[in-house]
Amino acid sequence: MGRVFVAGSINMDVVATADRHPRVGETVAGREVLYFPGGKGANQAVAASRLGAKTTLIGRLGTDAFGAELRTFLTAQGIDPGSIKETPETHTGTAIITVAASDNTIVVIPGSNALVSADDVASVPLAKGDVAVSQFEVPLPTIAAFFQRAHAAGATTLLNPAPAQKMSPELLALVDILVLNETELGFLAGTELSDNDEAATIIDVARKLQARGDQTICITLGKRGVLALAGSDEFAVRGRVVKAVDTTGAGDCFVGALASQLADGVPLRAALAFANAAASISVQRMGAGPSMPTAAEVTAVLSAG
Repeated sequence: MGRVFVAGSINMDVVATADRHPRVGETVAGREVLYFPGGKGANQAVAASRLGAKTTLIGRLGTDAFGAELRTFLTAQGIDPGSIKETPETHTGTAIITVAASDNTIVVIPGSNALVSADDVASVPLAKGDVAVSQFEVPLPTIAAFFQRAHAAGATTLLNPAPAQKMSPELLALVDILVLNETELGFLAGTELSDNDEAATIIDVARKLQARGDQTICITLGKRGVLALAGSDEFAVRGRVVKAVDTTGAGDCFVGALASQLADGVPLRAALAFANAAASISVQRMGAGPSMPTAAEVTAVLSAG
C-alpha cells in the first residue's frame, strides 16, 4: 500500500453560525461561535488518515495557541507531524467562516501557510505508489517543487486548485489528477460555467484544459455527483442526496478520500465513488477537519446503496 503526502495549509477555523448571511454593511445576530481545526491541507490529510492511509502532512504553524492546539489535533488523527515546522515570525493560519442555511462564506488569513517553501518539501521520502497531494493555500512554487520530486520518485500527483488562481502551464503539466468544481474549472479554462450546465459541456471544457493526453480531470458537482475525464475516457459517478448541515471541507474530504483509495491501488472509478460517499457524510456534520468520516462509515453508506 502506498502512502499519502499532503503539502498544504493548516488553519484554525473560527465559525460563526447565523440564520442568514449579512449583506454588505449589515450586522446580523449570530447563534454561536465555534473553533474547528481546518485548512485545506490539514483537512485532506485528516480525511486520508481516518480512511486508513499512512499520511504525512507538510506545512507550517505559528508558535501561538492555535498552533499548539492544531498540532495536538493532527497527531491525534494518526498523521505524521514530523514535517510540520513551527514559524515564530508569524501567526498560525486562520479562517473566518460564516455558516447560514447550510452555505458558507470564508475569509482566509494565510499566516504561516504563506511561508511553506520548496525547502520544506525537499526531504519528503516519496516513493513509487505514493500519492502527493496539494492545493492552492500554499505558494505555487512550493507545489511545483513538491510535484517535481513526486514525479522523480514515481509517485502520483493530485492537485486541488482551490482557492482558484491562475497557474502556469508548467505546473499544470506536473499534475496527474486534477480535482476541482465547475466554477474552478471555468476559471482555469477561461470559460464561465454554472451548476446548470450539461455534463457534455463541462467535459468539453475539461478536455480543453487537459495538459497531457494521460491527465485525469475530476469535476465535483455536489449532489449531482462527479464527472471524470481520464485521458480520453469520460464517465460519471452519480451524486448522493443528503441533508447538508455544513458544507465546509466537503471538497477536501473528497480529495483526501480519493488519495487514500489511490494509494491503496483502487481503480479510479471505484475510488471516485468512495470519495463521493465520504464527502456526503462530511456535509452532515459541523466543522471541517472533525467532520471527516472513517472507512467503516463510508463502507456502510456504500453497502446501503
